[in-house]
Amino acid sequence: MEALRQDDPRHFGPYTTLARLRETAAAVQYLARGSAPQDLAVITAARPALAALPAFRRRFQAEARTADRLAGGWVAAQLATRTDGSEDDDLLWTASEYVPALTLAEAIGTAGPLPERTLRILGAGVAETLSRVHATGAVLQGLAPRTVLLAEDGPRLTAFGPLGAAAEAEARPGGQLSVRLGYLTPEQVEGREAGPASDLFVLGLLVAYAATGSTPLADGPAAEAAERIAHTDPELAAVPDALRDLVARCLAKDPADRPTAGAVAAELALEGAAGLARGGHWLPAPLSAAMAEQAVRARALEAAPPAAEDSAATAGPAATAGVPAASDVPDVRDAVALPAGSGSEAPVPGRDTRTAQFGIIDRGAARPDLATAQLSMPRELPGPPAALPAGQQTPQLLPVPAPAAPRPAAPLPLALPAAPERAAVGRRTLLTGAAAGAAGLLVGGGAVLALGSGDDAKSTDDAKPAPSTSRAVIAGLPPQPRWIHTHPASEPAPLTAALWNDRLLVLTDETHASAIDLSTGRRVWESSDAAKGQAALPAGREFCFIAGPAEFLWLSAKDGRVAHRVAYADGFDGAPHLTEPQLVGASGSTVWFTGSVKATVKAPKPKKGKKRGKDKQVVKSFLFGYDIERRKELWRTSVPTGRGPAAPVYRLTAVRPDDIVVRQNQLSLTPADVKAAKGKGMFRSFDRKTGKPKWTEAFGGVTPGGAAVGDADGLLYAAVGDDLRAFGTSDGKPKWTLNGSRGSHFGNSVEAGPLLHTTNSNQEVGAVDRETGRLRWLRSTEGPRTDVTPAITVSGTGATLLAASSGQVTAFAAADGRRLWKFQDIGEQDPKGATVTAKYQVLASGKSAVVQRDRVFYAFPVD
Repeated sequence: MEALRQDDPRHFGPYTTLARLRETAAAVQYLARGSAPQDLAVITAARPALAALPAFRRRFQAEARTADRLAGGWVAAQLATRTDGSEDDDLLWTASEYVPALTLAEAIGTAGPLPERTLRILGAGVAETLSRVHATGAVLQGLAPRTVLLAEDGPRLTAFGPLGAAAEAEARPGGQLSVRLGYLTPEQVEGREAGPASDLFVLGLLVAYAATGSTPLADGPAAEAAERIAHTDPELAAVPDALRDLVARCLAKDPADRPTAGAVAAELALEGAAGLARGGHWLPAPLSAAMAEQAVRARALEAAPPAAEDSAATAGPAATAGVPAASDVPDVRDAVALPAGSGSEAPVPGRDTRTAQFGIIDRGAARPDLATAQLSMPRELPGPPAALPAGQQTPQLLPVPAPAAPRPAAPLPLALPAAPERAAVGRRTLLTGAAAGAAGLLVGGGAVLALGSGDDAKSTDDAKPAPSTSRAVIAGLPPQPRWIHTHPASEPAPLTAALWNDRLLVLTDETHASAIDLSTGRRVWESSDAAKGQAALPAGREFCFIAGPAEFLWLSAKDGRVAHRVAYADGFDGAPHLTEPQLVGASGSTVWFTGSVKATVKAPKPKKGKKRGKDKQVVKSFLFGYDIERRKELWRTSVPTGRGPAAPVYRLTAVRPDDIVVRQNQLSLTPADVKAAKGKGMFRSFDRKTGKPKWTEAFGGVTPGGAAVGDADGLLYAAVGDDLRAFGTSDGKPKWTLNGSRGSHFGNSVEAGPLLHTTNSNQEVGAVDRETGRLRWLRSTEGPRTDVTPAITVSGTGATLLAASSGQVTAFAAADGRRLWKFQDIGEQDPKGATVTAKYQVLASGKSAVVQRDRVFYAFPVD
């Protein structure tokens, strides 16, 4: 940290610069104060000479978007950006929250080699972020000793592409930008393209550097370093024994022999970097003291009144925490000024500034086990997919509507910049410079990226997944998916998704229905007749039943052709022009739905001497039971028409031998029902054979929107305030109560034999005894807390419980709650749009679980 120089900008948008933090080859980082005095930020401002280049601007924009997409965990969220390059202001900058921290290079210069626990947290935190990047097939190329920060609560990444990690960057004639990377990889020495495995090689160099204070292979003259990287085995004797094998595998010459980022994260810290760092004291005392000193200086600047422009411009450099050199070489030693007695004084405590909070667990609740690493699914796919078990039939329920996609787009590599006026520079052009031979790649020991002016740039991206390599299975890693299917960007986003007889994944959208083979992930048919379908259910072993806007359809499971139709307008005797049915639920071959018709009620015969009144049109509503295999109506029963007027909206709550239980959507209740309910949820029971109404009830304090599910034994499990309660539907009395945490709430439970699996907004899942409510186990998903509970699904075998939230899918052993693995991807991204935030959805059947996020589907094997 040093005082501002005369030519340093004093303002970036709403931010007022206070001091220089550090410099890189491409940018200067400033400590700045936001509109509120207590808001400190780090401004990363591009060097003006480079910002004038169109190629630099595109690259800077791309790396800023990457940082924004990765926000959370060990990447600070961006507070503001200015990358549009308007004519009146040519500054390019981004702003992120300030956290007292040292670069890895500064830390090694201050305290020397780091202890093993620090190394594990450092490496796992970086690997977890790499895993999210690699899930899309992209490459980070932002790792260097000065782009990795060490903060009190864990590591941070600050660079998200070759610009951020550049050892040198300069403008060349013709509008070209020359960027030299700090570290080479064997594939780059040979002139090949950098891939995800290249990031793992650099991670191995960084961990070795942090462990020893020197970088194997890369130290020394550039030409010699390149030769060693390409042909010499690294000397790792000084690396701790427990980490030496992992570092050696990361430094393998062949990219195929290196582990994935997720595997590295799990091997370094199975409970996750956040879990291992929990409790603090992950850094040596001199580093904690240096950060405390930095925090004191920052607070002093924060509290000081704004200096006058002229006095600030003439202020000289201050003797402060240390200024990193401009070159990005691993043997830099940046001295950090420490307060007197810093070796023994306790560091100043700081607030937790990590964006994603892990393991928020109520102290009074059952304790979860340790956290699992935040892992992302590797992009590589295995060989020929395994066949699914045949003949295994599970109870069919209505498919859950797929998350809406506000910005339909094909997946994009993280490294790609937004499309400029002309064709964008492709990833291979950006990241390798397409140089001919190793000699063209080596200047001063780094890989040179020659980025052109953009006049003749062409995209060379390849969307195909990388080939798989054989890797050991490690606890915490998600299994390799059998396949990945992406719904085409040229088609509307899926409306519903459902599994059909363990053979097909059936999707509906605004223009058609399509079927994906569960064994291969390939589309086998599509049908425009089934556009906007509400559901896709098995009608025997030959047909797929879909409820469309105007008719019921039975599609051939082989080719998607329509085999049968029943139009709503004339397909139901005594109910002409039936409105589009509102599906309630399904079990086996029976589906229940509500619908309404308009009927004319003639005016009564007038009295003598009086005129006859006008006939009236009224809406009559019905609940139907329908057999989709026999294509036959089983029964219909009159039900109160909802508000609108329209057919009431019911949702299936329980299927029992003699009746079904539904809950009516509050918005469809009649005024009389609203008054009678008194703010409680309205449940109704109908006889399964005849449809005759049996009872209408409001249970305890169950609200209209509170989670509620029932079982075949007559119990209703519902969220009441912070608690989960079981009610007997025969008498309406509570049977047991499971106390929750204050301020949290339970979501929809799932019955599984003698157990009831639970979920709550603390991002915890568990299991209780259905009869007694006794808690069997409770585990945290380790996801950030939100008001939305994870959606839980039990696998077809009953052995695995899968919890899906907005940020991840976590798998647990259903019997005892052992955490098995986690999965997360980074989502699809429109080139100029917001990050996809659609929730994950899980469809399970047999030994397969299909995980959906927006347009992308992953087929995982589960036990």
